[in-house]
Amino acid sequence: MSVREAAPLTARAPVTRTSARDRRRRGGQWWVPWLFLAPALVLFLYFKFIPMARAVSMSVQEVRPYLGNTWVGGANYAEILSSDGFRSAAWNTVVLAVWQTFGSMVLGFGLALLVEGQTRKLTFIRSAAFLPVVVPLAVTAELWRIMYHPTGDGLMNQVIGLIGLGPSGFINDPHTSLASIAVTGIWRGAPYDMMIFLAGLAGIDRGLYEAATVDGASTWRRIVHVTLPGLRPVFAILFVLAAVRGFRTFTEVFLLTNGGPNGSTEVVMTLIYKLGLEQSRLGVGSAGAVLLFAATLVLTVCVQLLRRRRSA
Repeated sequence: MSVREAAPLTARAPVTRTSARDRRRRGGQWWVPWLFLAPALVLFLYFKFIPMARAVSMSVQEVRPYLGNTWVGGANYAEILSSDGFRSAAWNTVVLAVWQTFGSMVLGFGLALLVEGQTRKLTFIRSAAFLPVVVPLAVTAELWRIMYHPTGDGLMNQVIGLIGLGPSGFINDPHTSLASIAVTGIWRGAPYDMMIFLAGLAGIDRGLYEAATVDGASTWRRIVHVTLPGLRPVFAILFVLAAVRGFRTFTEVFLLTNGGPNGSTEVVMTLIYKLGLEQSRLGVGSAGAVLLFAATLVLTVCVQLLRRRRSA
């Protein structure tokens, strides 16, 4: 064997021994991450996945506590899908989710552009803008209920009175109640979207902005041609999160209107609550919950597939 032939074998031997040692090391410690995740997985299993499986089984049964459940197949699904109340609640849920999704994303994006930077003043402003997210939702709903007082002395009526608009009923008016709840959701969700946008803005190459400025691009053109393309993955993630948040809207609707007036703000979550806990129709309520989960899952999968197709 010549020196030229022996050299590659000598060079490859340490690499082979090192890779084998690394594989043994990784193989012997594969359980360490799962050990740290075990407490959270147990909690998720007990409080989330088991109840989800139980809801699926209840959706095909007539639930009779202490008397035994009876199998009814798809009767619960047929009943809730043929219900006018469910169709109206589903429409209200979609409308509310669309308003809250796009409203919070647009407002969050605008706030992120305004507070982007590293100065101490901006740090304080970002913290103050993020407060709606950390305030308990029950407190937020009560504050907005007070501001939506339908008389002329109400805070929001005084605000719109400054531009010459008359007093509005807001959550007490069937024509404006759903929009009023959407405003509350946007106010609460926009700061959360703002923080994610700020993280995305930090990952955009500053050199692109400098090059666009040298080429004479205005601020608007820099946003359109540099910022928005750089934030495309962030928009996809936020769209899924905001849409899921909108589909699962419950607390603010329950506390502000409880589905009223005249069912104008009834959403799927409040309808499920009333069917299951107020009317004791747990099977029909579980069917509605499964349908809502399926709609959310389909939306998430479609967005991910569309995102992969565009990236490809």
